[in-house]
Order: sequence, then C-alpha cells, then structure tokens
Amino acid sequence: MDAKIAAAFVKAQRAFGPALKDKANPHFRSKYADLGACIDAVIDALNGAGIALIQKQHPSDNGVTVETVFVHESGESISAGLLSVPAAKQDPQGYGSALTYARRYSLMAACGIAPEDDDGNAASRPAFVANAPAANAASAKDTSPEATAARIVAGVAAGDAEAAASALAGWSEARRSAVWALLDAQTQDQLTAAWPKEAA
Repeated sequence: MDAKIAAAFVKAQRAFGPALKDKANPHFRSKYADLGACIDAVIDALNGAGIALIQKQHPSDNGVTVETVFVHESGESISAGLLSVPAAKQDPQGYGSALTYARRYSLMAACGIAPEDDDGNAASRPAFVANAPAANAASAKDTSPEATAARIVAGVAAGDAEAAASALAGWSEARRSAVWALLDAQTQDQLTAAWPKEAA
C-alpha cells in the first residue's frame, strides 16, 4: 500500500461516523442502515482526507460485482476487492436491488463500519438449521460446503427459504459460491425468490 493514501485513510477512518439505522425492514421488524446512510457515515471524512470514493461495476453472469476503490489526491489508490451478489430476479428491479446491496456491503467492509451486529438478522435467525429434519441435526456443526448445502436444502424444503437466503447473503462470495454449486435447481430458485431485497 502506498504511504500517502495509507496515512490519509487512517486519518479518515478516525473520523468515520456511525451508519445510522434509519430504514425499516418489515420482515424482521428491525431497522438497518441503507446505502445512503453508509455513504453519509464516511464520505465527509474521506473527502476531508483527500480521498475520493469510487464503486466500480464488473461483468457478472447472474447478478452484480462491485469493487470499492479509494483514490487519493496524490494519485495513489486502494482497492477493497470484488464483491459479487446474485440478482434475486433477472430483471431491472432484481439487478438494482443486488447493486444497492453489493455497494452497501462492499463499502461497509472496506471502511470497517458495521451498523448492526448481525445485519440481515441471519445470526439471530438460524431457523433454516433449526427447522431441518432430525437426521440433519448431527451435521449442524459440520461447516463443510456439502453439509451446509444439505442443511439449506432441508431448511428450504421445510419452508424457511427466507432465513436460508438471509444467511447466504451474509457469507463471503467464496463460501456462498461453493455451497450454491451443490444446491439443486429447485432450491436455488426458491432461495433466489427469497433473496433479501432492498429499495434501490
């Protein structure tokens, strides 16, 4: 990492504000910080330190891929890497929701801000595991992609696609992709339909 942008980013990060949870999530009866709140939490501090925020889009077959980049007035830059999110529906609304979601999570990860302990309430709603048939209970501690996929299939079949989708949405792209590849088409369709949505 280049010295000028590193020093400027540390200065900016000291001044980051909270990402205010000002939007309601009616499904979980909770509040969350939307994309605007996340940008508001960091943009003044970044700009004050001479850093511009850029969120680039990259090609993606079934959703969106976003890269958060910080560019210093010296010309130095930092990339936070790529974050891919599948579109819940293959239409403009589905892609718009996925883009908003990807931008928000990429920015929060890059800046080290977290507006909720368990955004999406995935950590507090492990119902897709709890609702799985007893035969799968022994594998609950097994975090391999195969065991995780089996629990998700069982949970979706038991009617808890929303909790499973919320949990998947919070995982890293690598873990999500590994598990997704093991799911049957019907389970994938149900998860896609239940994928967490956000107003664009």
